[in-house]
Amino acid sequence: SCSASCEMLQEDASKENHHASDMLVDSFGRLHTYLRISLTERCNLRCQYCMPAEGTDLTPNLDLLTQDEIVRIAGLFVSCGVTKIRLTGGEPAIRKDIEEICLRISGLSGLKTLAMTTNGLVLASRLPRLKECGLGSLNISLDTLIPAKFAFMTRRKGHDRVLKSIDAALELGFHPVKVNCVVMRGFNEDEICDFVRLTREKPINVRFIEFMPFDGNTWNVKKLVPFAEMFDTVVKQFTGLERILDAPTETAKNFRVRGHRGTVSFITSMTEHFCAGCNRLRILADGNFKVCLFGPSEVSLRDPIRGGASDAELMEIISSAVKRKKAAHAGMFSIASTPNRPMIHIGG
Repeated sequence: SCSASCEMLQEDASKENHHASDMLVDSFGRLHTYLRISLTERCNLRCQYCMPAEGTDLTPNLDLLTQDEIVRIAGLFVSCGVTKIRLTGGEPAIRKDIEEICLRISGLSGLKTLAMTTNGLVLASRLPRLKECGLGSLNISLDTLIPAKFAFMTRRKGHDRVLKSIDAALELGFHPVKVNCVVMRGFNEDEICDFVRLTREKPINVRFIEFMPFDGNTWNVKKLVPFAEMFDTVVKQFTGLERILDAPTETAKNFRVRGHRGTVSFITSMTEHFCAGCNRLRILADGNFKVCLFGPSEVSLRDPIRGGASDAELMEIISSAVKRKKAAHAGMFSIASTPNRPMIHIGG
């Protein structure tokens, strides 16, 4: 149950049937029930849109959250109303204690979904155990179905291993298996329909994501393929595209092609932002707390934890950061010129 410093919002608590707390409600009335936790800044790929070409300085290991610190922070958020946690990175599957982290977080009372976003490179062999440890939902990143393009974009080999992980996830009963595809002009916009075809026979949810600006990823508006254009491409090739009803906090516009087992989604962060329904918060691998993916402001939870802060004091820090969250991000052109961290630091 919530500690005394969590003021209960009766209305939300009765509606949501869980302890919702004032800590997670911002000044625009948005209740944040979804927390993303980055487990590591390290990654076994070097994707061009995520990592600057010259690489990036990683935080020293001693400055990253320990397993106990991660679980403590997760427990605090869940006790105050978070029902979904997603583990991100870098590449979360390369963290040695990923299974234990999953086991401990999935056991938190009140948590409904434990998810992970991964590049799928080392996932296949670890997946059976991760599922046993409570991992319930999976997003696998794959931007191209052509191995040579994969090697070019990620600066590494391993395309076949990602496909193997998608199949392993399907066999283990992850339903749907979500495949994240960042669409970039001049790179993979010609593969959109091939990705849609993946949904014909398999319960895969392909998620087309608009290219977003981050430090060092050479974003420019010419590389952005807007949702309207992606949608148009799909409609021309596939008849019987049906809209699926979305939850109010849903970031994706979801569709099904008639007769297909899987679904197709579009994540329109740039051209049609969904800030009004935003219910997500982020913990970075170094313990910094971020209320908006595109906002530069961060506050450390690691330092107060290591300084001996009580749960109540941590909640106070979290609550005041949530209250400062803005109504919406600054828009793609402002974002592109605002200092932020590379995506590898922020964690998906």
